[in-house]
Amino acid sequence: MRTSRTDRLRHAARWFRNKLLRGRVILMYHCVAEVGSDPWSLYVTPSHFAEHLEVLRKYGHPLQLQQLNQALQDGNCPRGAVAVTFDDGYANNLHNAKPLLERYDIPATVFLTTGSIGQKFEFWSDELDRLLLQPGKLPEALELSINGSTYQWELGEAANYSDDEYRRYRHWSASSNEVPSPRHSLYRALYALLYPMLESKRRNIIDELLLWAGAEPVSRTTHRTLSLEEVFALHQGKLIEVGSHAVTHPLLSALPVAWQQNEIQQSKACLEEIIGHPVRSFAYPYGDYTTETVALVREAGFACACSTNEVAAWGRTDRFQLPRFHVEDWDGEEFARRLSSWFHV
Repeated sequence: MRTSRTDRLRHAARWFRNKLLRGRVILMYHCVAEVGSDPWSLYVTPSHFAEHLEVLRKYGHPLQLQQLNQALQDGNCPRGAVAVTFDDGYANNLHNAKPLLERYDIPATVFLTTGSIGQKFEFWSDELDRLLLQPGKLPEALELSINGSTYQWELGEAANYSDDEYRRYRHWSASSNEVPSPRHSLYRALYALLYPMLESKRRNIIDELLLWAGAEPVSRTTHRTLSLEEVFALHQGKLIEVGSHAVTHPLLSALPVAWQQNEIQQSKACLEEIIGHPVRSFAYPYGDYTTETVALVREAGFACACSTNEVAAWGRTDRFQLPRFHVEDWDGEEFARRLSSWFHV
């Protein structure tokens, strides 16, 4: 028999009963929406997100990221302090997440990739999902020339991907060792090749893939990015802080210092022009940075920056290397269990 939401939240209480919450926790979300496939576990359903917020409201001490950062520096951060953050800049942050954050009166920081604001296509990894992991027919072979090397792949029978196969493998995780079909193998290979590229080169490859697949650059409702007007709407009210996630979401450590500086400073200036308010928080794309990157973020005038290092935050934590825990599509009980453990990591 399936457990009801009320029962799950009642069970969640046991994870916090008689526990001394020590460190402070920053949560990293990306999307709040219902989707078919989610190879990198970036999506949380609205119903589960509501359960997460109910757990935070009942058993945690939700703070704005800047409040938590300042309290850590001042040495008076309350026990059970938790900050909610979102990365990238999906439109569902406004339409699905913000109403729930308002319902539970829980603040959040949304880190935006400014070069993606208002774009008519999806983030490159989402376009790979749409082309390769959704049902349909593709050519049986693919050949690409990348950085002077030629790559070839054969899809064979996997060129035809049925609805039944899609449903069977829709929960596939790209980080697992499982490779259910040549399509999944191709997805993983292309992701590895495109991941370190500059956005301009990556966009060229995506355009080649669209041409190969006979597909148009569309933007699904569940995967589209925020428009200019939606960024302004997201910022309205007192709960949502807008933060920077660079301009093109690059691997900053792979860029020359001058390029890193442009990515950091231009994203800040762009967002401040849109919302008419200082932007004080930064998140390193992919959690990737160097000591030079940290210095550039500090010099740009940010007050703090977030990594993807999964440990609790303490009083001596570097405010430009704040750690965060990646949250997946768990129900309230599982979320509470993990949250309780994270206070002690």
